[in-house]
Amino acid sequence: MSNRFPRESGVLLHPTSLPGPHGIGDLGDAAFRFVDWLHDAGQRLWQVMPLGPTGFGDSPYASPSAFAGNPMLVSLSWLGGDGLLTDEDWGELPRFSDRQVDFALAAPFRQAMLKKAFHRFRRGAASQFRQPFTQFCAEEARWLDDYALFQALKGRHDGVAWTDWPEDVRLRRDDALAKAVVELADDIRFHQFVQFHFRRQWTALKTYANERDIRIIGDIPIFVAGDSADVWTNQREFKLDENGRTVEVAGVPPDPFSETGQIWGNPVYDWKVMRDNGYRWWVDRIRVMLTTVDIVRIDHFRGFAAAWVVPADAASAVSGHWQRSPGGDVFAAVQRELGSVPIIVEDLGVITPDVLSLRDALGFPGMKVLQFAFENDPSNM
Repeated sequence: MSNRFPRESGVLLHPTSLPGPHGIGDLGDAAFRFVDWLHDAGQRLWQVMPLGPTGFGDSPYASPSAFAGNPMLVSLSWLGGDGLLTDEDWGELPRFSDRQVDFALAAPFRQAMLKKAFHRFRRGAASQFRQPFTQFCAEEARWLDDYALFQALKGRHDGVAWTDWPEDVRLRRDDALAKAVVELADDIRFHQFVQFHFRRQWTALKTYANERDIRIIGDIPIFVAGDSADVWTNQREFKLDENGRTVEVAGVPPDPFSETGQIWGNPVYDWKVMRDNGYRWWVDRIRVMLTTVDIVRIDHFRGFAAAWVVPADAASAVSGHWQRSPGGDVFAAVQRELGSVPIIVEDLGVITPDVLSLRDALGFPGMKVLQFAFENDPSNM
């Protein structure tokens, strides 16, 4: 799966940092102007952080879904142009900052506006999207159905973690899920609707960028949040107890930056279960990723050689240990299903010979950090 890329330059800018009138950068006109700026400046790459929804702490690296797009990025102005929002829907805007994102202010406002757009759609507005929406839901059902149900159940249970839901839905018993699908049908459809418009707007932006000779570099964090649709849906593929709670979590060992290391708290994979099903979740994850970006960056690549695993109840990461990971097998499965995938990897942190061997065997380019070169590490030049 050797990857060779031409020598090019670009800019790392997450869309939330773009200017905009509704509290946070989104996929509207400012994103297209940024693509124009990249083109005029002779740049060829636009790197973004993970594009998924954000949860507690508003970090794109702790998402409730490895597949979904962030509803906060959906351009409300574009929904207005599509006939899904009208002047009477806006009311008086919150006093958003011109300089900083206020997630606590922007999130409820945008959620309310998206619901207005959805209800207008349900009443017959923007009929041009009816067939494409149905097609999108069918094509993306493998992840979309569970994600939408997860979010609907989150709403029903006041946002608490899925591990605190009633046992029948927590453990995904068939009768409980079937009942929830019926009772929460409208909420489920809303979350599917939002994902449809995220994908539609993002695809338009990516197409425009590609037409301007700009390629987009996306980002895949190796681990996912414990309170996510992915873990709830695929509990056997993570190291969990019989109630769905983590047994071991990911972290990093002690280093010069932290005497006790770091506990990230992400559940770790049960690689044996994943191997037995052909690493299907990983194949699907990268397949969906390739519909939204041109190049995939793998965050914390060293975790595919071995991950620092800590007992879930540990007070610090000192008590952790290295746990081998089947990185070569994972990417072999991806290649069998998807062919050669344009991948670059973040090979930073505690890098041991096995990480370098895996990277080189797969032919993945790594990273150099210019700032580190000023600290007597010339390998980063």
